[in-house]
Amino acid sequence: MKTIHDLKQLYEVDDSQWLEETIKLLKNQQFRNLDLENLIEELEDFGRRDKSAVASLLEQVIRHLLLLKYWTIEQESNAVHWQGEIYTFRTQLNRRLNTNLRNYLESELDSIYKDALGFVKIKTQNSVVFPSVSPYFLQQLLDIQWWPI
Repeated sequence: MKTIHDLKQLYEVDDSQWLEETIKLLKNQQFRNLDLENLIEELEDFGRRDKSAVASLLEQVIRHLLLLKYWTIEQESNAVHWQGEIYTFRTQLNRRLNTNLRNYLESELDSIYKDALGFVKIKTQNSVVFPSVSPYFLQQLLDIQWWPI
């Protein structure tokens, strides 16, 4: 049986093994032997990674929707590609979403839009006028069937 000290040392050298040992302890309800400090840190990181992943996917959806709708000079040659990208990112995003992550995206939509806007301005070399605030609702952005044109 691993002690808390053993687990702390294991965490420093092999976090995968540490995770396996921690799961065993949890399954066996050996809560006193848990390395709570590192377990809490890992759980916090896990939550941040999920939020970062869904925010990144939503930003990709927004980028491509903006390009599709507003970069008219490139639409003919890129529209199908952009639509495929939008579909792919929406599918990946919807697979990851739960109520908590959906609420997070709703609360961060303005910030995510601004990040996407910064990218498309660079991509188009500021040759396109994009809306300064998001013209999209989260439900539209997540809807596989919704298109802005």
